[in-house]
Amino acid sequence: MMIHWFKQLRSAFGVAFLWLVCLVYFTQGFRSFVWTAVSYQLKDRLQLSPSASQFVFSVAFFPWSIKPLYGIISDCIPIGGKKRTPYLVISTVLSLVPWLLLGLDSTSRSSSLYLMIFLTVQNLGSAMADVVVDAMIAEAVRLEKSSFAGDLQSVSWFSMAVGGICGSLLGGYALTNLKIETIFLLFTVLPVLQLLSCTLVEEFPANNEPLPELLDSNEFEEKSKMSNDNYGDTNKSNIRRRKGQKKGKKGASNGKSETQKKQSKSLASQWFQSLKAATFGLGRAFKQPIILRPMAWFFIAHITVPNLSTVMFYYQTEVLQLDASFLGTARVVGWLGLMLGTFIYNRYLTNMTLRKSLLFAHIGLSITILLDMVLVSRANVGYGVSDKTMVLFGSALGDAINQLKFMPFLILSGRLCPPGIEGTLFALFMSINNLGNTVGSFMGAGLASLLGISSGSFENMFMGLAIQVLCTYIPVMFLFLIPKEATGVSGS
Repeated sequence: MMIHWFKQLRSAFGVAFLWLVCLVYFTQGFRSFVWTAVSYQLKDRLQLSPSASQFVFSVAFFPWSIKPLYGIISDCIPIGGKKRTPYLVISTVLSLVPWLLLGLDSTSRSSSLYLMIFLTVQNLGSAMADVVVDAMIAEAVRLEKSSFAGDLQSVSWFSMAVGGICGSLLGGYALTNLKIETIFLLFTVLPVLQLLSCTLVEEFPANNEPLPELLDSNEFEEKSKMSNDNYGDTNKSNIRRRKGQKKGKKGASNGKSETQKKQSKSLASQWFQSLKAATFGLGRAFKQPIILRPMAWFFIAHITVPNLSTVMFYYQTEVLQLDASFLGTARVVGWLGLMLGTFIYNRYLTNMTLRKSLLFAHIGLSITILLDMVLVSRANVGYGVSDKTMVLFGSALGDAINQLKFMPFLILSGRLCPPGIEGTLFALFMSINNLGNTVGSFMGAGLASLLGISSGSFENMFMGLAIQVLCTYIPVMFLFLIPKEATGVSGS
């Protein structure tokens, strides 16, 4: 049955396209292989404090917060008449070069500033590739292929999950047996493959006209009229040029030059109108209360809860003496927990109102932080529970609950997107989620600095986690922003 399903996808989209989609999403998941090495580079080689490391990560992941910008630019400004593959090539190069430089140049990886800049550029490339491939998938499943939309999303999700599991397992092993610079260089194999794969996918030249769905009907009619007028003016210009040819080659050359300038100016004007229409259309849609209020809640839910994940990483490696190989295993368990959370939500919680499911998710998140408090207080040792067991269980439970919280976000995002700008608006929703995560990381770095938590000094770690527990209930007070009767059932 699986083979028959794959054959259907292959006949619908082609082997080259499926390979590219799988490779891009596998690479996104496999990034855990190299980012584990980055964590150890910041902690051991550069000897940064937990708050400083978290600050570096927060800045480096900011490009994921402006994903709609990449979507709008690729939609409105074709390169060589194409909207997708050129941008995918650019994004892949941006993903490749930083790891290459960090692997070959010791100065770049020995400076926290240079490292932060290179990591930010790398995330810019990864985020742009994510947006472009999402757009390619959306275009591929239009019209007669729309029945394969869910299948293609399943393929991309499965590829990323496999990449995440492989990256986590191999990342821990690599850190134990290889130098960090070697790990950086090894990871470049995937962007190189991705770059070569871009040449296998055929993309037809795009129309340079602004997208009609992003224009008001009056604007579109007016633009059509202007195009007709321009066509008439061009015919008259052609007649005049034919007459001018009799007077000499110089006149014809000047006429041709003027026409090229007009065409260039017209193309730039079309790009500007497309960008303007897309931006204003996105702004008008987002200002609607039915969209703004739920997205405001998800943003509040992130920024009010300080993220102390990097601080916990320092604690686990310095105090608990957990090695890289075990932490890689813990991340694999986290991926499995994420899959379990997805299954539980789809199987049992879709009929529950989103308000109630989000409430339970935040209660669950507070429980996972309480488990961290037990770990920090060493109370688990008194009950005969090992540190490794606590970390594995906490990783699985934490990722499962986070997925239970993320699923309502995906459902609301898909449901609130108006026709015509679904892709760009959905990218904006995801960016709000990513920006909230980034702000939450800054909050965590500030909290750690305020409490004086640093490498070798974790006396106030328990207090920091206690503050984090209290903060998880702040978003609960704003649940009125979520539609009251909305559930996880499509069309509710």
